[in-house]
Amino acid sequence: MQTDKLAVKKFLLNLQDEICHQMECEDGEAVFEQDLWERKPGERLGGGGRSRIMKDGLVFEQGGVNFSHVTGDEMPASATAHRPELKGRKFEAMGVSLVVHPRNPYIPTSHMNVRFFIAEKEGEQPIWWFGGGFDLTPFYPFEEDCRAWHSVARSICQPFGPEIYEQHKLWCDEYFYLPHRQESRGIGGIFFDDLNQWDFNTCFAYIRAVGAGYSEAYLPIVTKRKALPYGERERQFQLYRRGRYVEFNLVLDRGTLFGLQSGGRTESILMSMPPLVRWEYNYQPEAGSAEAELQDYLQPREW
Repeated sequence: MQTDKLAVKKFLLNLQDEICHQMECEDGEAVFEQDLWERKPGERLGGGGRSRIMKDGLVFEQGGVNFSHVTGDEMPASATAHRPELKGRKFEAMGVSLVVHPRNPYIPTSHMNVRFFIAEKEGEQPIWWFGGGFDLTPFYPFEEDCRAWHSVARSICQPFGPEIYEQHKLWCDEYFYLPHRQESRGIGGIFFDDLNQWDFNTCFAYIRAVGAGYSEAYLPIVTKRKALPYGERERQFQLYRRGRYVEFNLVLDRGTLFGLQSGGRTESILMSMPPLVRWEYNYQPEAGSAEAELQDYLQPREW
């Protein structure tokens, strides 16, 4: 089956550029700083990438939009244990991953990732797939924002089959769940992996739609909520809830764990961490408060 790695890489680099430009315009003050990096000879993985970080903006307290393209002569044993067909193959993995932590507690944190993996062996057909998705983590959720977010997700999926949204929404609900807290990380969105059930061009088209759809879904929420006034109470609740984000990323997120276990670039992998966060023992929001309302949104539901 024919694939086009160069086209995927070009799309990912352009996507990073577009999203960074859109966020700089939305913030109005801060700009992304770029960190170009390459693997050193002798490291377990080859390749490189460009990490872009925005700090201390008017709207975005911290945001990272990273592109990476890594290569290897063989997959880690932990991966081939689950995918024995990858053993003995060289591989490439490339993608754009972003996490945005806004300053205003009324703006949700957001995450998006699109990625491509291909493993090749001379004389055999390549093994390839796409993965990705986006999800939203509000602290003070607005019903209309949550519905608009999922409306965009649904419209992205619709041209690829009436069942795709429900499948990828369910996958997202199940993936971004903290069993030790018995709650979702946020209100979900769409998530998928091992996407190769269509031909390459159709799968690639879906990835492009997801990449473009993230900004369509998220930036209107930012624009609508960024000027809302807030105080120390809202700020402290935001910092407390960011702790859940850290718990998920360090305990459960497969991408974080794979990156660290395979010798990935630590600074880029951990750019998803919020700049400030707090934990509080046995915190319980006051009944009937705005903070207590969040719990109604932390279980999977239909939108």
